[in-house]
Amino acid sequence: MSKDIKIRKGLTINLKGEADKTLSKAPRSRTFAIRPQDFHLVTPKMVVKEGAKLQAGDVVFFNKANETMKFVSPVSGTLSEIERGAKRVITKITIEGDQQDAFKDHGKLDPNSASPEAIKDLLLAAGCWPFIKQRPYDVIANPENTPKAIFVSGYTTAPLAADLDFTLLGKEAELQAAVTALSKLTNGKVHVGVGATSSPLAGLSDVSVHSVKGPHPAGNVGTLINKLDPVNKGETVWTVAAQDLVIIGGLLLTGHFNAERVISLGGSSVKSPKYYSTKIGAEVSTFVYDSGLSEDNSRVISGDVLSGTQISPKGHLGYYDNAVNVIPEGNDYEFFGWNKPIFNKISPSRALTFSWLFPKKKFDLNTNTNGEHRAFVVTGNYEEVFPLDMFPLQMLKACMVKDLDAMEALGMYEVAPEDFSVTEFVCVSKQPHQQIIREGLDLMYKEIG
Repeated sequence: MSKDIKIRKGLTINLKGEADKTLSKAPRSRTFAIRPQDFHLVTPKMVVKEGAKLQAGDVVFFNKANETMKFVSPVSGTLSEIERGAKRVITKITIEGDQQDAFKDHGKLDPNSASPEAIKDLLLAAGCWPFIKQRPYDVIANPENTPKAIFVSGYTTAPLAADLDFTLLGKEAELQAAVTALSKLTNGKVHVGVGATSSPLAGLSDVSVHSVKGPHPAGNVGTLINKLDPVNKGETVWTVAAQDLVIIGGLLLTGHFNAERVISLGGSSVKSPKYYSTKIGAEVSTFVYDSGLSEDNSRVISGDVLSGTQISPKGHLGYYDNAVNVIPEGNDYEFFGWNKPIFNKISPSRALTFSWLFPKKKFDLNTNTNGEHRAFVVTGNYEEVFPLDMFPLQMLKACMVKDLDAMEALGMYEVAPEDFSVTEFVCVSKQPHQQIIREGLDLMYKEIG
């Protein structure tokens, strides 16, 4: 029996530049990049050298801590460069793509009749395992564990995020194959959150579908976990992004690792925001300049504007991202910006701010933090926009002072940095909430495991 979820706490952030529901094929990228930093706490061990010829799906490197966890090339081409940073840490792997992809055949697998071991072996060998993450710690799942449940969010509430109802349209066969396979890897259920009954995920079998409503972060998978099956000490749940289900399902049905992504290009600096079909790791310039920019002084973000990563206009799409947003840089100074009525910004407060009078108005915001970093000010704002049954301020402070006992007691096992994106947005102290939570999770992983 499904459980509908209605979130009241949160903040709807309406921004200008939402992508139109039109899909174009992005020009073929010349190069594709894999950044090991996208795979948190993974130490890469290369299996190919510069100059090697690759097919789409060929193994490029594996996790040094777990050799069964492989990472593959999203396209066919030539491995042109392995960039290294301090202490020879691999920072980027660049592949010059062929004009047409040639796929390595990993073999088809019927998820209805396949055993859990066979499914797990295929996902590991073909490079699809990195799409499966786990709570606690928000890292790639340990294949030796069995989760008590698996969660998929098919409802996006983040500002300028891709509309999954549109990007998943026509992919029902791949989605069904993926969730059927995943249902065999858990002793519990595969929970799927949707925003509307018309979602391609709503009609799937072998899943428990839940209707989700509310402001951001209602669409985060962390909200789904907290309201349905919270994670306690010693328990594990897995999460999979909805678009990654398409790649997993395609592998099962065809035997090929097809790294195709439907991404939304949005933001107020984009002249023609719309959706593009491209590949994981592609150059964002292939579609950013195709749509055109209305402002030169802009920031390109791989991901949504709250949790994404700043990249160069000639940079590459993040491994897990299905959106690219371009918004104005906020590197200007606003004279007396703190001491006058504000009509052009979003705020949860009603003190000299009036965005609450226009709930459907779309705002043109830039990257300016509108203040400097300072000590925490206890205002109660975090609790107003934080829907999880936790104490956000106390959790942030416990992470900052590295109090492992308090972090455990406050529920750190089930959160991820993105769950604190809204509290970071409304923070009058300009504290980097997501970074604080990430460092706290890393400390727990190191000390507790």
